[in-house]
Amino acid sequence: MISPSNEHVQVMRIRISTASKSCFCDGETVNALNSLFEQWDTQAVGLWNLSGEPCSGSAIDQTDFEDPDNNPAIKCECTQTTCHITQLRVYALNKKGVIPEVLAALKYLTFLKIDQNYFTGPLPAFIGNLSALKGLSIAHNAFSGTIPKELGNLKELTLLSFGVNNFSGTLPPELGNLVNLEELYINSCGLGGEIPSTFANLQRLRVLWASDDSFTGNIPDFIGNWTGLTSLRISDLSNMSSTLDFIKNLKNLTDLNLRNALINGSIPSDIGELPTLNRLFLGNNSLSGTLPEQKSNTLQTMNLVANNFTFDSSNIRIELSTEKLPMQSGYSTLYASSSSNLVPDITFHYANFAIKCGGPEMRTADGTIYEAENSSLSAASFSVTSTEKWAVSNVGLFADRRSPEYVENTLTQVLSTNTPELYQTSRISPGSLRYFGLGLENGLYTVHLLFAETAFADRSSQTWESLGRRVFDIYIQGSRQLKDFDISKEAGGVERSITRTFNVTVSENHLEIHLFWAGKGTCCTPVQGYYGPIISALNVVPGFTPTVSGIPPSTRKEKSRTGMVVGISVSAGVGLLSDGRAVAVKQLSVASNQGMSHFITEIATISAVQHCNLVKLYGCCIEGNRRLLVYEYLENKSLDKNLFGKDGMHLDWPTRFNICLGTARGLAYLHEESSPRIIHRDVKASNILLDAELCPKISDFGLAKLYDDKKTHISTRVAGTIGYLAPEYAMRGHLTEKADVFGFGVVALEIISGRANSDYSLDDKRVYLLEWAWTLYESRQSLLLMDPSVTEFDENEALRVIGVALLCTQASPAMRPTMSRVVAMFTGDIEVSTVTSKPSYLTDMDFKDITSSFSTENTPASASTGDSKSKNKSQHHNSIDLSPGGDQIHSPLNITEPRLSDLIGDGREYWKMGMVVVISLPLIIFCFLLGFGCYYLGRYKGRQDVRTNAQVFGVPIPPPGTASKPPPPPHSKPGNLENV
Repeated sequence: MISPSNEHVQVMRIRISTASKSCFCDGETVNALNSLFEQWDTQAVGLWNLSGEPCSGSAIDQTDFEDPDNNPAIKCECTQTTCHITQLRVYALNKKGVIPEVLAALKYLTFLKIDQNYFTGPLPAFIGNLSALKGLSIAHNAFSGTIPKELGNLKELTLLSFGVNNFSGTLPPELGNLVNLEELYINSCGLGGEIPSTFANLQRLRVLWASDDSFTGNIPDFIGNWTGLTSLRISDLSNMSSTLDFIKNLKNLTDLNLRNALINGSIPSDIGELPTLNRLFLGNNSLSGTLPEQKSNTLQTMNLVANNFTFDSSNIRIELSTEKLPMQSGYSTLYASSSSNLVPDITFHYANFAIKCGGPEMRTADGTIYEAENSSLSAASFSVTSTEKWAVSNVGLFADRRSPEYVENTLTQVLSTNTPELYQTSRISPGSLRYFGLGLENGLYTVHLLFAETAFADRSSQTWESLGRRVFDIYIQGSRQLKDFDISKEAGGVERSITRTFNVTVSENHLEIHLFWAGKGTCCTPVQGYYGPIISALNVVPGFTPTVSGIPPSTRKEKSRTGMVVGISVSAGVGLLSDGRAVAVKQLSVASNQGMSHFITEIATISAVQHCNLVKLYGCCIEGNRRLLVYEYLENKSLDKNLFGKDGMHLDWPTRFNICLGTARGLAYLHEESSPRIIHRDVKASNILLDAELCPKISDFGLAKLYDDKKTHISTRVAGTIGYLAPEYAMRGHLTEKADVFGFGVVALEIISGRANSDYSLDDKRVYLLEWAWTLYESRQSLLLMDPSVTEFDENEALRVIGVALLCTQASPAMRPTMSRVVAMFTGDIEVSTVTSKPSYLTDMDFKDITSSFSTENTPASASTGDSKSKNKSQHHNSIDLSPGGDQIHSPLNITEPRLSDLIGDGREYWKMGMVVVISLPLIIFCFLLGFGCYYLGRYKGRQDVRTNAQVFGVPIPPPGTASKPPPPPHSKPGNLENV
């Protein structure tokens, strides 16, 4: 909007009337109003300024105060001789300036409304002296500074609205004094910190909007006491999690929006029975469990995307009062790489594609054909083009818009481009907009995304329409490339084109481009319910010479997937299929029951699970006693060989970060999306393989244990690798997916530091990686953990990974995040929770005061008991099998070295046999002698000069060469392990 020049603006001054009247406005008030209007460059309207008397006409009759033709407007209350201005409205006139001190003279004001202008400067403290105010509404302006505590003096306030401004600081606790407050709007105002505890006094509150700010902490429990609430919107919280328990007493809710508020747990089963609930938005949290049965006849809009719900997406339908909305596959876990479930199985034929988003086909001067993308998307849509070359999906509903449009049209000529026609239409989404390239030849591609902001006014205009902010995130192949992307800000204004270019590797024959609204930006500019990502066009071109033969891999002639060339070298671990493809081959032993169980479990689980971060199982071969598993061959071997091995590749920081992220996504898929859900149980660096593009793939599901919806397991056999075992699993056999989370945390620290979880070549303070990480964290030197070979890295990303790793290795499983939440923290979609306490297994045990057989002297010693039937020596000597019922401990292991029992040999078995015989009371003397003899026989046969260094929660085996202490009696526990 262009303001008229000063020569054409004539302020109609309000004068003190000298006419004969029974009542009139006092002179001080008239002077104040004149000065105020003059500074704001506005004028009174004739409806209430009759004959120069302000308190006349519509100011004192029944004319609606909100009448658009009556703006600016006042209302007066008159006694027998004097009138006072009680209401003032200057609404959506794009007036500029500050709030001047003369406003304080309007001391009888009960309502002040100056929304949707361009007022600047701080909010003056003297407003707190307008003690008669019942309504203060200053939203959609450009005010800055802090909120004055003096607002707490306005005890009569029922409405307070200062959203969509540029304030800073926190909410003053004094606002808790506003005990008559019924409506509070503080959304998009720039404030942060926690919601003050004094707000518990606001018992009459009916509406609270507190979204798109920087508030921290959890959702206060006292909100559950605001039983009159009808509309509650809180989002974008950080640092602490919440549950939905507080809503049980909020029976009057019609609108509940708790998006991105760190909410976990499940949705209350009776939420659908809230009698007036109309809209429910709980997206982008960590909610889990099943969806409650919907019984509400009033619920019209529901958004639950980006959570961890469990449901059969093929046939579930959420019953709403106005429509039946099918929930499509993959939408429940927006961040967990579930898009692979949406992509059809299409053989590759292509190496490029271009899309005119939201519009008809167009050909540009350079010959690029942008295919039409003008399908009618809805709240949950997925559409594959007829050529099967690409697809598009949308998830989300526009709140507060009765007729939502998913295409933005403009006739404005977009600048900074030679092809303005590409920007005449754009695809817009209220939540998640994805484009998929299907059937692409694998290789390096360049992705061009074309944007232009055409809905807002330019910021240089200094109008309230220019205050609109469209903010969203851009993901490519599941990895966030841009956070809080603001088109007009990046382009230098509205109606200007901007292209963002990304280089990306396609390794699974499909490409995913994801534009996601995380709740940031304004919601109601220029109209109600206007927000979300928008894109005009996209173009994907190869960075290589395409070699597509036109014959898809799936149709190539293959004999049996399990048929292998005669003479393959199983011992080398690599074989050839009949079509010449290299595969990885794993031969399993059938000499023990565990070997057979291992084989069956792998076949049953891996064959049913497909994910880009999981190793593919091609098939199996069973012949006599030979059992072989045939996997995809990954040329870059395992992560531990590259991190710790002498011939390992140098992994730069982006590669390490992507390995962390990809591994987290793979585990999240196993835990929350695969059917059945799977616990890996042996997450470690050697079980993470790297493909040609250094993409991580989780291997070795032989130790995986399926779990049901109870999500807890007391295992009779602990399987895993020392150094990565969660405390509750190692000591009590208590198995949940949080055991994998613990192992992942250790792996993440190894990736950061480039070293194993224990290393005795280092000084004492750095031997155990977890201890060293905590020492650095507590001294605020966490970045010293970084591998010295990584010279350039993103400090924020590194600190994020370290923070997540420390969360994952907390002692209590309940304090560890889910893997989908780990992914969200890695990508920055949610903040990393602050780690406040050192795990108890590091603080409760004094590793330097170890007695019994684990002495500080250099004598290798260990005690182990268990069921001999469960013996299974791994080919790599890095797995253990513990029975939680006995008093036992296995020798700590270094993941790169064999177990002590494997080096000592059968002499240890003789010793164990002797200890068992000792228990037989009738033959105690004979057995004592026999056991004593077997013990010394074992010592004689098994003594070797070895040194085995490792840990069980940080307990070392001393190096050789020091005096030994006698072994403990069979009934005693190793020193200090009683504290576990």
